[in-house]
Amino acid sequence: MKVQAHARFIRQSPFKVRRVLDLVRGLPVHEARNVLKFTDRRAADPISKTLESAVSNAAHNYALDPGELVVVAAFADEGPTLKRFRPRARGRATQILKRTSHITIVVGDGRGEEG
Repeated sequence: MKVQAHARFIRQSPFKVRRVLDLVRGLPVHEARNVLKFTDRRAADPISKTLESAVSNAAHNYALDPGELVVVAAFADEGPTLKRFRPRARGRATQILKRTSHITIVVGDGRGEEG
């Protein structure tokens, strides 16, 4: 059984979020929590919240044991980009791209091929 949770429109670049997701992919949930707790990157907080949401979904909706869950998949897709302009010399302006991410975390009971 696989259960997922999404966090959408997170105001951080998907490139930076993926660096943290690579640390927790494939780990048991209790180890992933510890890794995120001690990771000194801003993306760790929304990823941690999404992980807790996925664990809660599994426990509440499907009666899975939270102690046996494993992070099966974790990925960040690109959301909409906010476009802003910064004034530059001689009356010019340059574009600033404020990127957003959609985070998806899938947890499973560790058995594999179901779902």
